[in-house]
Amino acid sequence: MRVTLERQNQAVHFTATTGSGGTVQVDGAPSVGGLGLGARPMELVLTALGSCSAIDVVSILQKQRQQVDGFRVTVEGEREQGKEPSLFTDVHVRFEASGTIDPAKMAEAVRLSMEKYCSVTRILEKTARVTWSHAVLPAEAFS
Repeated sequence: MRVTLERQNQAVHFTATTGSGGTVQVDGAPSVGGLGLGARPMELVLTALGSCSAIDVVSILQKQRQQVDGFRVTVEGEREQGKEPSLFTDVHVRFEASGTIDPAKMAEAVRLSMEKYCSVTRILEKTARVTWSHAVLPAEAFS
């Protein structure tokens, strides 16, 4: 697996290109010259957790023959204050789905992802308390 970052300006804006061909704009905080031209590195860590677990949960629900019409993951993280580096101490992942979904199957899919399958969870739980919650919502919640 490989990711290459190329500097885009005279500050700290980079384009990251993944081995699979995806691209992500990355920029630093204003305190280090960032201009808001991309995601910050620690935001990308939370993005990695959300996307890893979202892929797991949707795949598991589909294998369980659940009809997933809408799906959203929100990840919130708290970091250490006044430390360098400032690691995550608490992370919460909220899964929301709509469709014809048995709430018990949703709960099991989330549990399997967070406790067994998501590699990013395994990494983060070495320094942070990782919690999660889930809900099956009406379709209107996704419009």
